Amino acid sequence: MGTSTEKIISKNPATLETLGEVETYSLTKVAELAKKAQLAFPAWARLSYRERGTYLLKARQYILDHLDEIAQVISQNCGKPLVEVLSADLFPICDLISYYAKNTERLLKPESISLGVTNLLGRRSKVYYFPLGVIGIISPWNFPFSIPMSEVVMALMVGNCVMLKPADAAALVGIKIEEIFKAAGLPSGVFTHLPGGADTGQALLDASINKMIFTGSVRVGKMVMAKCAERLIPCTLELGGKDPMIVCADAHLENAARGAVWGAFSNSGQICASVERVYVDEKIADEFTRRVVEHTKKLKQGVGTDPENEIGPLTTENQLRIVEEQVEDAKKRGAMILTGGMRPSLLGGYFYEPTVLTGVDHSFRCMKEETFGPLLPIMKFKSESEAIALANDSIYGLSASVWTKDLKRGKDLAKKIHAGTVSVNECTYSYAISQTPWGGVKNSGFGRTHGKLGLMELVHVQHIHENFLPQLRDFWWFGYDKKLYETFKYLCKNLTGNLWEKTKGVFRILNETMRKKS
Repeated sequence: MGTSTEKIISKNPATLETLGEVETYSLTKVAELAKKAQLAFPAWARLSYRERGTYLLKARQYILDHLDEIAQVISQNCGKPLVEVLSADLFPICDLISYYAKNTERLLKPESISLGVTNLLGRRSKVYYFPLGVIGIISPWNFPFSIPMSEVVMALMVGNCVMLKPADAAALVGIKIEEIFKAAGLPSGVFTHLPGGADTGQALLDASINKMIFTGSVRVGKMVMAKCAERLIPCTLELGGKDPMIVCADAHLENAARGAVWGAFSNSGQICASVERVYVDEKIADEFTRRVVEHTKKLKQGVGTDPENEIGPLTTENQLRIVEEQVEDAKKRGAMILTGGMRPSLLGGYFYEPTVLTGVDHSFRCMKEETFGPLLPIMKFKSESEAIALANDSIYGLSASVWTKDLKRGKDLAKKIHAGTVSVNECTYSYAISQTPWGGVKNSGFGRTHGKLGLMELVHVQHIHENFLPQLRDFWWFGYDKKLYETFKYLCKNLTGNLWEKTKGVFRILNETMRKKS
């Protein structure tokens, strides 16, 4: 690509019609824009939280004033049903902007540290939080608005500048995000949109940034991490999941079945937190599965811009192939397809029918590999210990869910699952709650977005330690002798013990301090 530019051709995955062209940035331009962002950073960081929040609330108002227009762009570009665009992309961001515009200052206020007995020696410590500088963000196509916008908004509120490279499959949504921040009047260089593909992402990693936030595949995530390691800059990685759902014998059967259908098939299963494998107690498995199939068959599949439709297409042709390959693998291994299992004959584009499978085990690709499509395999279990073992038998650990009427039991089971988020009697949607942290373990990545833990990913921490009795010299300074040696022996035994021992230790310190002073 070098200094030349190329174009991204955006297509509607439901109709395959061309929606438009987006010109990408050259590698040299990415480097130039990164320098511009670094120059913009000091002035932006000096603004108060209230001043930064004012800009972002203007962005929120622009979104509210153009909800239908933005929703159409997202639906056309990615195939997502309009209701899901509003519920999963637009509503969460409107809420998130309001929350962080009002609460970031409180969440990042300096914190005093209790020093125990050291407080009695005239010492105090405090932790302060400062923005990192320029944050690079590479975002995915499955939630092309809510994922990058949440990360951008939080980074800006902290006082960082941001450079965003959206997925090329969501290029038109990236243009819309740029439009929103222009309308909000952000100072030049504070937010930068970088349209492009893999070369542009590589250029961003090579540019003058201070941290990278990446959401995408494990393969690319490892490459991002390696590049960040070369430059010794931090990164936050969210790399997908294979999220289990455990349905206990005492679960509310109808809600569990409906939850499984929605959790597996919303956004055509293209959610990192989709329900991708269900483990159900053998005592209720047949009835649970019957209800799942019944509800799945009622789903209305079609073009996402029709607000009556519930299931849209896959966003990319490659993702459609992955789903087909996993279903074919399951068929060859003897799985039973209870509904779905093919492309719908009456629809063009990248559609695949919502599919429910049984007769599977962990040797099947659909139980091991991330599907990211409308596929729901169901297995039975005999005991809860078996269910936990099955749930944890994965290289991923993003989210999971447990379904039971016994909330204590649900929480106890949740704590045994290796995942960043576990829901009880709910699934999939907690990313949309701006106050809660989001992120995974194992191959699902590390670091957190959202909540106070998400803010901590966007700051550097400075600890300031003070001696507010500067006239007193520290007794452990040079001038070592036998007496000081005996004093520290005494302190090891007393200053680290109970309250009475600590009190005696403090008097010993005062005596030693006066001795050294004289």
